[in-house]
Amino acid sequence: MLAHSFHIPVMGLGYTIDTPARVARYGISSVVSIVEDNLIEKMRKFYSEKIGVNYKEITLKDEDYRARRITEYLNLIKKIVDEQFDSLKKEAFEIGTEIHKYFDLLPDTAELKKMYHDFLTAVGQEKDRIEKQIRESLVKGSIDVNIMTKLDKFNYDKNGEQLPPEFCDAMAALRGFANSDLESGIVFSAGLNPRLFSYCASFSDFFPNAEGKIKKQIILKVSDYRSALIQGKFLAKKGLWVSEFRVESGLNCGGHAFASGGSLVGPILEDFKNKREELRAELQQMCQKTWTEMGIAETNPELKITVQGGVGTAHEHEFLLDFYKVDSVGWGSPFLMVPEAVSIDDDSMNLLINAKKDDYFLSDASPLGVPFNNVKNTSSVALINRNIEKNRPGSACYKKFLQFNTEFTKIPICTASREYQNNKIKQMALPETPQKEIERGNEIIKVKECLCEGLASSALLSHGIMPDRNLDAVSLCPGPNLAYFSGRFSLKEMIGHIYGHNNLLNQAVHRPHVFVNEIELNIKYLKNHIQKFTEETIEQKNKFVDGYKSTLNEGIAYYKNLLNSIKNESVEFLENMQKDLFRLEEEIAEIAVTEEVMA
Repeated sequence: MLAHSFHIPVMGLGYTIDTPARVARYGISSVVSIVEDNLIEKMRKFYSEKIGVNYKEITLKDEDYRARRITEYLNLIKKIVDEQFDSLKKEAFEIGTEIHKYFDLLPDTAELKKMYHDFLTAVGQEKDRIEKQIRESLVKGSIDVNIMTKLDKFNYDKNGEQLPPEFCDAMAALRGFANSDLESGIVFSAGLNPRLFSYCASFSDFFPNAEGKIKKQIILKVSDYRSALIQGKFLAKKGLWVSEFRVESGLNCGGHAFASGGSLVGPILEDFKNKREELRAELQQMCQKTWTEMGIAETNPELKITVQGGVGTAHEHEFLLDFYKVDSVGWGSPFLMVPEAVSIDDDSMNLLINAKKDDYFLSDASPLGVPFNNVKNTSSVALINRNIEKNRPGSACYKKFLQFNTEFTKIPICTASREYQNNKIKQMALPETPQKEIERGNEIIKVKECLCEGLASSALLSHGIMPDRNLDAVSLCPGPNLAYFSGRFSLKEMIGHIYGHNNLLNQAVHRPHVFVNEIELNIKYLKNHIQKFTEETIEQKNKFVDGYKSTLNEGIAYYKNLLNSIKNESVEFLENMQKDLFRLEEEIAEIAVTEEVMA
């Protein structure tokens, strides 16, 4: 049973690194990144000292250090959350206690909140009975973890020999989670990784136990129904059940953005709504076949559908829950303004509080070569500019998580690294280098950020810990939806906003409906993408653009028909939304590949 109808998705490498220790006792689920084991080890040291438990460092020289660091940290976070929750459950039902805060934060529709109100008016044995029932019904938030499936590079020993696959980054991180004491989910994002997915079958916790319970649950972040079915079937053949499909908007999200050819979240959720039972039946049949062969009794596991990306009002939240029957709605970037919930340094939070709508943009900062949501004036960009001014472009690349480029080397390196950028500068100086390649090289040098350091440093700084080698530049990855929030908020204020008790939106900035925002982001992406094309023929470009436009128009037609089903918005709001849809339709019609783009 979920206490809340929202969850906090993973943000960066460090922004949600300790979020469970902050909010899980109130029944709020959140996601921890388990990519950056150096950060994880520092946070384990910090929390061990904070709660007074023995800490012994796991060094880079220790066997299987990456997996062990992750296991030990997750076990520590579980211990902290369990102790917090046990203490909360024993408290008196009085104002000012943690248990009162638990009830206060719940949505008005929560059964537990209704029981609590019944308790307040009950007397005698009835009051005692309700109190006992309430205490037995309290639930913690889940301590989920995230692995970006693309971050699975091979590693090498001190002699330059490639280590076995199980020591690849994502494989070791998965092992760290699998060996932990957690009973929660692992979110796989960024698509199918056959080797990584298959590795789950090496751990018994990913299979139903004698009671039919799956201790380690698989959560797939997906872009559409088709990708959910493909990935789900791949896992089901191995007896691995997907407990949750987490639908995320391709562009209206934080972090890396994966444009999905114009597919919009509304029609995608409609697919899941209509085919949910069909999906469940097909995957369960495949899983059950393998379970039978393994001697696992027939079971009926839960299948959740959740959604996240760009949701910003209580009405949107409520509509997604009620109309599409999703189990939970993710609220990510707005929590960057809630220091109770995330680890973010003051300078970065102030930058976000004062950022204007035009300051949020989709960048080429990521060495993965995937569009990356960003905000202007970060200290990470300032560091890039200082290095260029010193004629020392690029980063030292100490952590090496994003080493995937073999343009100049046999062993992959990172495009944000000094080694790669020095090689690129030498290439650009050659007389035979085409002008387009020179322009591309200059762009790489100007924009590529060291995300391994930048997405982890804020968490350390927020706890008064200076990052190694004083590398304190911060990268920020908020979704564009954060443009509509301007302030530092308490946990109660933000949750109140989600449930409609108050309104935290910046009233000076007009905010269209989440569905309209996503269309606008897709149009902007398509226009920019056309300008970036360099290799394709005009026929190829036109085919791509026409397909993208067609998919967007199908989505707009769907939303026009949907307007009558949106019951919780005012007539004026819906009229404006309809005008927005017609305006965007006209804007799409004008998008075309011109001869100038081809030049």
